[in-house]
Amino acid sequence: MTINVDITDDHPLAINGIRMMLEDEPDIHIAHTYTTAAALKKGLAAQQPDVLLLDVKLVDEPGSEVAAFITRTYPEVRIVALTSLDAPAVVKNMMRNGCIGYLLKGTDRSTLIDAIRKAYYCEEFLDPALHMHMRHVRSPSNETPELTKREKEILQLIVAGDSTQEIAAQLCISPRTAEVHRLTLLKKLDVKNTAGLVRIALTLGLVI
Repeated sequence: MTINVDITDDHPLAINGIRMMLEDEPDIHIAHTYTTAAALKKGLAAQQPDVLLLDVKLVDEPGSEVAAFITRTYPEVRIVALTSLDAPAVVKNMMRNGCIGYLLKGTDRSTLIDAIRKAYYCEEFLDPALHMHMRHVRSPSNETPELTKREKEILQLIVAGDSTQEIAAQLCISPRTAEVHRLTLLKKLDVKNTAGLVRIALTLGLVI
């Protein structure tokens, strides 16, 4: 039995690192590697792997959208998200869009191999480092929270780099109200600071 694996990551060094970690495994074969979503889709049209290691953040398309497309078009491909992002909102979004596994880039060789083998046998896998703050990632109640129109407006301005005072002035609200919305966004998206909000917003495609 040989597990054919494709890797999609926009960092060639990351691809080479994964290849080196897997090269001595007799039952795992790296079939193809890609650095963009476009190249991946073109490659999948010709041949599909058993397991796809998919970076969450690609240069040309969010990983969640790529995962959703693959799940619809090639449902037999088992997708394992591969990323340095450990925010629960990102994990839930990727799993909701068809990933069977979620793996952090800092993981060790044995965990990587375990994730690939479990994905091959259709077993859900979550990086052990995430177990402390993730539960039942496929539960509907744990989907990425819906944002109100005002929250989306404020999130857009935060990503643009506007301060609380600038946001308040643009939206004709008080700085206190703007700050309350920011704190609500932190809680909804389960991040600790403004940098986390920006990262999550861009990763999940919550802003234009």
